[in-house]
Formats: sequence, C-alpha cells, structure tokens
Amino acid sequence: MKTVVVGGGVIGLATAWRAAREGVSVTVIDPAPGGKASHASAGMLPGHSGQLYEQEELLRLCLASRDLWPSFVAELEEFAPSGFRRDGVLDVAFDEDALRDLDQQLAFQESLGIHAERLSPEECAKLQPAFGPVLAGVLMPDDGAVDPRILQPALITAIEALGGTVIRRGATRVEDHTVVLDNGDKVPFDRVVLAAGCWTHQIEGLPEGAIPEIRPVKGQILRLHSETPLLNLTSRALSTGGASLYLVPRLDGELVVGSTYEETGYDETVTAEGTQSLLTRVAKFIPGVGSLRFAEISAGLRPASPDGLPVIGPTTVPDVYMASGHFRMGVQLTPITASIMASYLTDTTPHDSAPPFTPLRFS
Repeated sequence: MKTVVVGGGVIGLATAWRAAREGVSVTVIDPAPGGKASHASAGMLPGHSGQLYEQEELLRLCLASRDLWPSFVAELEEFAPSGFRRDGVLDVAFDEDALRDLDQQLAFQESLGIHAERLSPEECAKLQPAFGPVLAGVLMPDDGAVDPRILQPALITAIEALGGTVIRRGATRVEDHTVVLDNGDKVPFDRVVLAAGCWTHQIEGLPEGAIPEIRPVKGQILRLHSETPLLNLTSRALSTGGASLYLVPRLDGELVVGSTYEETGYDETVTAEGTQSLLTRVAKFIPGVGSLRFAEISAGLRPASPDGLPVIGPTTVPDVYMASGHFRMGVQLTPITASIMASYLTDTTPHDSAPPFTPLRFS
C-alpha cells in the first residue's frame, strides 16, 4: 500500500512517520519541508486553552494528544533529538480580569484531572524572576514545549530511516491516483493525505466541495536571544485588551514571543507594526527584555477550517484523506493526528476522539 502525503509541515511529516512505522510505504511531497507555519511556531504545549471550555469534542482530542506526547517523543528519539521539554508551563495574571480568567482556568483543569498549582506572586517571582509584578500564577508541571525547528528534521530523519521518501517539489493536482508535481512529474498512490495547511484546498483535480476551504490567518512571531535563558520555563502572560503573550524559552538562550493575529489572506510579510506590537507587549511583562539581542521576526499562516476545528480523516473521494485545519493547535495536536491518520491508512479503528473531525462533516 503506497501512501503519498502532500505537505511537509509537522502534521504531514508526523502522519508519514507513524504510517511508516505501521509498514506503510510513504512519500512526502513538499517544496520546502518544515518551512511554513510549523517552522514559525513556538511549539508551546499548554495544559489548557480558553477555546476548550465549550468545545467538548476538541477538548477530548487535545487531552488525547497531551497523553501521547511522551511516548511519541520517546519513539521519535530512537532516530534523532526531538526538541521536546516537559519542564512545566506557567500562566501568570497581570491584572484583575486576567486573574479571574486564571481562577476559572484552574477550576476547569482540576475538573479534568490536570495537575495544576495556584502560585502566589512571590512563588511566581521565584520561578520567573524576570517578570514584572504579577497577581498570581498557575503552574502546570507536566506540560512544556517542543521546538518545531528540531522536531521536523527529526521526523524527516525517521521517515527516511524507515524507507520513506521526501520529494522536494510542489504538488499541483490529484488525478487518476497520481499526484502531479510542479515540474509535470507524476507520483502514483494507493492513498493520498492532503496536509498542506491553508494551501490544501488549492490542489486541483478533486470534485468541488470534496476539500473544505482552509483559511490562512497570519501570525508574526518574534525571537530574541541572550547568553543564558531569560525565562526558566514556558509561560503565558495573561492581560486584558489583547496584550496577552506566550513566551517560550530555549536552552540556547532564545526566547520566542508570540504572536499577532492577522486576517490578511496569503500575505506572509513581516512588518514593523507586528514587530513593534510584540516588543511593546513583552516589555510590559518583562522589564529587562530590551537588553536582549533581536534575532528574528517571522510569519506563519495558521490553517483555519470553516468551523475552526481540525479536519482529519477520509473525504468523499475514495482513497483521498485530509489532515489540516488545526489553526493554532497544529503542534499541540500532532501526536493524536498522526495516530488517527495512521489508523485510517492501515484500516484499523482510530482513537475514539476522531469521528467528529472528519472532512465528511462538511459534505
């Protein structure tokens, strides 16, 4: 059974790797694997998201993925380092409205059995002395982050070690059980997985309506650098008025600061306005951030489905599958998406969180 995965972001690569582990012959097609939204992503793996309060099905999917991360990483690191850190996530409130949200979050996490601890301002200052004054914090010691810029090369290494192939070309069309490349070459398949983010629905040759439109939502992300890490663990700085940020430190002294939210179509331009917004916001929370070296500003296009939920599974077209539309949760949902897709590709029963997310819901 030959499977072609169109799209070499973290979702496509992880799907190909998990399928290859199950004995599937896999080929990944992407002109620059790991070079789009996943490359820009900070890779935070939080134990909670405000999006989940009234999204029971998405909550189940997220919790399933959270449970899978340790084993997913352990298996991947048989081939290469993954960039995974499970050293905690700290959410901190900088104003009264954020404090109320934080208390609601803590109660919600406790109801789910997620290990979370409320911290005093003094305890937060001990954990993250670089922060300005905070009102309170919630520590999730069992969560953390992964560096997609390490994770994606590891996945490519693992795919190739298992006999898979990565073709660095663009895919333009699907027809007659072949994927047509941008140079005219054709790659045959028994099954194909469309995992090209917000470009997925632009692949030609499929019946109208078979692939839901995936909308791009730009996010600009800032990277700063110091000789030693400024923060000790991944954090979310919570404040009202759109000032909240996530802050992901790397062991080499990099600090990833994100992000903006921009409805600008397929524009991937990084802008002075985006840079200024992120610098202004992070300076509110970390008074000494101005001394860090400016390393990079990048932009990624988050893939948003029509209903804002992931699209994972078989389409109405026989042998054509889809794994896209993860919006802000692509890295977070990588293990469970890869597991579900590997089940579909091997004709086994997927995880019980899978059925609500198939493309068939749009048919």
